Amino acid sequence: MVDSLACAADWLRAGPTVVCYGDIVVSPAAVRAVAASPAAIAVAYDPQWLGQWADRFADPLTDAETFRLAPDGTIADIGNTPHSIDDVAGQYLGLLKLTPDGWAAIAAALPELAPGERRDMTALLYRLITTQAATVTAVAVPGPWWEFDAPHDLTAGRPVIEQLDRLLA
Repeated sequence: MVDSLACAADWLRAGPTVVCYGDIVVSPAAVRAVAASPAAIAVAYDPQWLGQWADRFADPLTDAETFRLAPDGTIADIGNTPHSIDDVAGQYLGLLKLTPDGWAAIAAALPELAPGERRDMTALLYRLITTQAATVTAVAVPGPWWEFDAPHDLTAGRPVIEQLDRLLA
């Protein structure tokens, strides 16, 4: 994910850019909410995540990642293995906004990634947070949204697609 993002460096340096994973669907309101954030790195998250994960997994913690907020609304922890539901204040959607300054912080961190180190977005965001290379701001976004990682997600996510179709009609 991180290496694919780096291919868009020219756009990311040129102005604020909303980035969206290819395996999710989100509402226009979610895109507008993250785009409106003044933060250099703004990450969309769903504070009501548990319902979707319960629909997708017998044990939601088998796929969920840690997501904890600091009192100021920035992200304190993301992308690790949770030990309990208490470690998960929401789930990252795969939707974020980067300003040129936000991209510069990410680009500066890329050469510091060790060979074999995880190169997915939540690992990179966690690295930025823990090294204090950048502040990552959380944006709670409205649904509906859905992630498609496995064949059963097509069936479970169909009502969300239909709901989004109605919103866009």
